[in-house]
Amino acid sequence: MIIGLLRFFAIICAAFACGKILSKVKLPAILGWLIAGIIFGPYLAEVVTLDITNALWYNVCIKFFECFAGVMIGREIIFKKIAQSGKQIIGITFVQSIGTFLVVSAVFAVVFFITNIPIYLAFIFGGIALATAPAPDLSIVNEYHTKGPVTKTLIPLAAIDDIIGVIVFFTIISIISGIGGGASVSPIAIVGTILFPFIIGFITGICAVVLIKWAKNSILRFILLVFFLCISVICGLLIDQYIFHSFRLNYLLVGMSFSATVVNILPEVELTDAWKLYNPLLNLSLVIVIVNLGMPLDYRLISGAGLFTAIYILSRAAGKIGGAYFGGKITKAEPTVTKYLGFTLLPHSGVSLVFTGIAVATLTAIDAFLASIVSGTIVAAAIINEVIAVIVAKFAFKLAGEIEK
Repeated sequence: MIIGLLRFFAIICAAFACGKILSKVKLPAILGWLIAGIIFGPYLAEVVTLDITNALWYNVCIKFFECFAGVMIGREIIFKKIAQSGKQIIGITFVQSIGTFLVVSAVFAVVFFITNIPIYLAFIFGGIALATAPAPDLSIVNEYHTKGPVTKTLIPLAAIDDIIGVIVFFTIISIISGIGGGASVSPIAIVGTILFPFIIGFITGICAVVLIKWAKNSILRFILLVFFLCISVICGLLIDQYIFHSFRLNYLLVGMSFSATVVNILPEVELTDAWKLYNPLLNLSLVIVIVNLGMPLDYRLISGAGLFTAIYILSRAAGKIGGAYFGGKITKAEPTVTKYLGFTLLPHSGVSLVFTGIAVATLTAIDAFLASIVSGTIVAAAIINEVIAVIVAKFAFKLAGEIEK
């Protein structure tokens, strides 16, 4: 474990260095973190090996940092500020999420019909495609201090998008698994996966608020914030262990729910200094989460990427960009939101790999060949898409006028 920690520390240092280098050439630092994860991960330099990434201690540590990173989403969700645009955000999220699912599913249905592959596989691709990975976008927002309508819409949208993604994906998997004779996912498990992160974050957030009110200085408030965030993660781990028997919960949402609870109850002035103390931990958490996204990406699959990979990347981009555009038009969003929001929704790898692992496990019991199609296509697409998507997202913020010169 100690050697594993030292190896992981080394890869984080390398990620910081890569991020600084790319920042010098006007590219997002997150791209350097992602590349560091790929290069020094288990499929190339093996500074961090598969034994380490599969170890229980490693996965538990990652869950803590995911929760710490999720705080950035929640502290921007102040209900008084977003009350006027709440319906608009929900409308845009629903249109682009379901639109992406329909576009990707329809395109692959045609392709699979022509290639004589079971058409139900198209709906799995659609279910995987609709979710957005919030961590890359959060890193760009944090690095460039973006401000404006696109940023304000994106942050709460990322949380709602994940909820819709979980509902649609697990519903599809449950239906296909039931038809194919596998073990279907129960509705209770689906609901629990969605609700538990919010329940945990809300309860621990309330507890934190009670004590923070009595804290007399910002250092103590910061300590209380971190302490109760750790309690949130421990609660989530216990639920994963004893109810789901695997890492099923979204810990970004746990952190989001916790911080959203805190900022909506306590006056903003009381937390300003505490958040300043928290920012270094937030920055470190974002680096670790992004490096962890890069490490499972096997660069060798790029050479094997074929027609399915290209179709997946292009159809998903069409669904996200087109869905956000039409959602913005329908809800009468600001022009910059309508034009550029979809381009910030392209990052995908973290969520896609989680869903892919579940889909492969389900399909293996039905047809191993179909499982190999999904795993090969999505992992190759994740590598190619993530590098391109980060650059596209950065320039989308720039074109929207939300990156300060």
